[in-house]
Amino acid sequence: MSNTRQIYGFHAVTSRIRKNPNSIKEIFLDATRHDKRIRDLKKLAENKNIRLIFCDEERLVTMSGSTRHQGVVASIDTNCSYINIEDVLESLTEPALFLVLDGVKDPHNLGACFRVADAFGVHAIIAPRNRAVGLTAAVHKIASGAVDTIPYISVTNLARALRELKHHGVWIIGTTVETNDELQFAKIDGPVAWVLGAEGEGMRHLTRETCDQLISIPMLGSVECLNVSVSAGICLFETFRQRKSRKL
Repeated sequence: MSNTRQIYGFHAVTSRIRKNPNSIKEIFLDATRHDKRIRDLKKLAENKNIRLIFCDEERLVTMSGSTRHQGVVASIDTNCSYINIEDVLESLTEPALFLVLDGVKDPHNLGACFRVADAFGVHAIIAPRNRAVGLTAAVHKIASGAVDTIPYISVTNLARALRELKHHGVWIIGTTVETNDELQFAKIDGPVAWVLGAEGEGMRHLTRETCDQLISIPMLGSVECLNVSVSAGICLFETFRQRKSRKL
């Protein structure tokens, strides 16, 4: 049975048209907008034979659940983008890089994580099906198209997924303040999965126990913890830096 949800905003919808047009059932556009941006999107959708429906502001707000839809909402079939860990690993010609998010419930944080994951070459984001926000319309909007470049793998058992990664030779690094091993002294080599928990709560106990290594981000100020997307960006940049330095 088809599973439908909505995405909204120009970046999210345009990216979906370009990268996965077959997943789009129809696009709803603000009937009062006739500017270049809406005309360009309309032309792009028509070239892919995607059905367009013109409607009023009220319907767009109802569909998207937000007033920040920018006049465009797309109805998509999520079954068209299913992927699992083995699918990702089998497609790689370079050391794997995963971002694992344990318990991130804020769509803005998940959307921002997608953006940093896209920036630093992450091959997939993995998150639990429960206790997590999932791919909502708001996540698509904040991610600005990165949801269509980074596979999102939703799993029923996160610890089992981490063990699967380990079975394939991926080194699991968890982030926590409760360790003296700091990021700048860590050797990050080979296939890696970074595991981050939600702000305040951190990783769950079983997730933490499944990690091969625990690393802390050095903090010089009075703030005790960073936003999860900021932490992800720091860890992923350090991974990128070390990998690049070894190639020089």
